Amino acid sequence: MAEVTSLPALQMAGIHKRFGDVLANTDVNFLVAQGSLHGLIGENGAGKSTLMSVLYGFYPADSGRIEVFGKPVQIRNADDAIACGIGMVHQHFMLVETLTALENVMLGAEPHWHLPTAIGPMRKRLEALMQSTGLRVALDATVADLAVGDRQRLEILKALYRGARILILDEPTAVLTPQETQQLFAVLSQLRAQGSTVILITHKLKEVLTLCDQVTVMRAGRVVADMPIALASMEGLAQAMVGRKVQLGRPPVVAAPQRDTTPVLLAQGLQLRDASGVQRLFEVGLQLRAGEIVGIAGVSGNGQSELLDILSGLAAPDGGSMQVLGRQFVSDAWLDPFTARTIGLAHVPEDRQARALVMEFQAWESAVLGYEHLSQFCRTGWMRAGAMRAATADIMERFDVRPRKATLGSRKFSGGNQQKLVLARELGQAPRVLLVGQPTRGVDIGAIEFIYSQLRAMRDAGCAVLLVSSELDEILALSDRVLVMVQGRVTGALDIAECSEERLGLLMAGVTT
Repeated sequence: MAEVTSLPALQMAGIHKRFGDVLANTDVNFLVAQGSLHGLIGENGAGKSTLMSVLYGFYPADSGRIEVFGKPVQIRNADDAIACGIGMVHQHFMLVETLTALENVMLGAEPHWHLPTAIGPMRKRLEALMQSTGLRVALDATVADLAVGDRQRLEILKALYRGARILILDEPTAVLTPQETQQLFAVLSQLRAQGSTVILITHKLKEVLTLCDQVTVMRAGRVVADMPIALASMEGLAQAMVGRKVQLGRPPVVAAPQRDTTPVLLAQGLQLRDASGVQRLFEVGLQLRAGEIVGIAGVSGNGQSELLDILSGLAAPDGGSMQVLGRQFVSDAWLDPFTARTIGLAHVPEDRQARALVMEFQAWESAVLGYEHLSQFCRTGWMRAGAMRAATADIMERFDVRPRKATLGSRKFSGGNQQKLVLARELGQAPRVLLVGQPTRGVDIGAIEFIYSQLRAMRDAGCAVLLVSSELDEILALSDRVLVMVQGRVTGALDIAECSEERLGLLMAGVTT
């Protein structure tokens, strides 16, 4: 690690920021040492993103002062932030998918009007930057063709190319595979060793404890803790974030009620090729019983997403069959999402923004999406908007969706509250089978605890739950049985009593003996 100097890279003092009646930041003091990796954590709505948006010029502070490398600065917009040596990588990438990686870096940073002349020198600078940082990206590839990890590396390259000495990363591992996460950690450690200062906004306490030098905790718009990482613990940070003790691990074993062991979902021989002809699923079979949570562990990209699509009716397999809740489906006459909801199968997709919500809809519209035909919402072909808004207000209260505003746009809720809105919609109809993909991706620790409790309550009420998660801690905390998928095949099936993080990790890596 590069030597941390006495002069801070960043000092924000007395920052206040109000949005109408909401006081998002209250007298916030935030100091970051040069050459350090600093964690900034808190629940959704704690004020950390607002604080970083003030720093990056998205919002003006109502009061307070900012110093960068010891000099007072006025940051009115992103250009001012970049001029101060501050770069930000957002959770949802700011890239133009139809342009190449090189063109995305050039966009807004063109040295002069004659682009053909500029491309050569820019390419050389980027290649040198990739060599020194380890951030490797195919510069001539179209962004739409890049993997998620490559897109993130490109965003970091963009910031560094523009001279960023302070790098803000917002939930950087939310959509990464474990391998991509480890690659990112190696890059961040190298950047720190080279003197860069990194601010890591994350909900994942393990990452903070593994990677950071210092951690600041925010709650309800205020800084409630700031300490060297050597003095921090998982339990202490969680309690500081939420304001009470948090239970995320597996609860004490309670004898399960006796249930019918007949599967409510039985899939056999599922096969799938993608649009390019690449086989994604190979003879996959599984069964779900009432009153159990079956977890599917595996590195992202090994067929779990395709399996969820098939089981939920979003895609049809090339071969195989499925029996669910007394209905038989074959590849030529497969389940569709409307039928799935009608017979009692609910689905919480992995990507809430692309698959579960319409971001331009108001919350009440998203909260009934797919269920608008139900009698309480529709009479003689006419939708009852008042009933929909009333139902949304009720589920927002029961699922602690914040703010409690049914007319607020879906896009304006935090990721965790978007997820709770989707869960509230799907669980609210008391399904008999529930398919859940990555239920806590990008979600804060308080919301994680709440989501866990809801999934366990569904199981205890007799629902069969299929859980797909790339988080081994989550699989171990929730599952009664675990299946492991590798390269489109189920390679292991274990009762939870047989599972450990080490054993599952080996199975995920393809080691079966």
